[in-house]
Amino acid sequence: MTSHPLPVYLCRPIDTMLHCEGEILMPTSTDDRQGRPTSAFQAMLRGFRGRCPNCGEGRMFRAFLKVADECPSCGEELHHHRADDFPAYLVIVIVGHILIPIVLAVETEFAPPYWVHLALWLPAVLGMTLGLLQPVKGAIVAGQWYGGMHGFEEARRLRELATVRSIPAR
Repeated sequence: MTSHPLPVYLCRPIDTMLHCEGEILMPTSTDDRQGRPTSAFQAMLRGFRGRCPNCGEGRMFRAFLKVADECPSCGEELHHHRADDFPAYLVIVIVGHILIPIVLAVETEFAPPYWVHLALWLPAVLGMTLGLLQPVKGAIVAGQWYGGMHGFEEARRLRELATVRSIPAR
């Protein structure tokens, strides 16, 4: 077994994940086939697009707002996320900051009847809210993944280990 800067109880799982009969299963610093993100922005952009923050290829969501347990492309575990209500709060802030000035401008310039407001702004609010909810949740989950928050700590340690030093095959 090779020596690792991690505790002994983590060394064996790392060796079995990185090597299998002489083949490197996980990319190292010299083998970056999966295109790991170089920054939090890149990881969050991948999440915003609904893609795995690790490889950028697999779909992050299995349903509209249900995050897949793992990436179908690279196998990265995504079930650790704790997005909770934060995506909804952000979407409310974003939609409010975009639409409120427009609503006020329309009201002060044209003073349309209430039914026109209802016909204009209800579809706009619903469309923007439903359109932004999944991308914002994806960006938040990707930010948690990149930062090693909640259950993503071990995955982050493994990524850092793989990029910091190249472990030779047995």
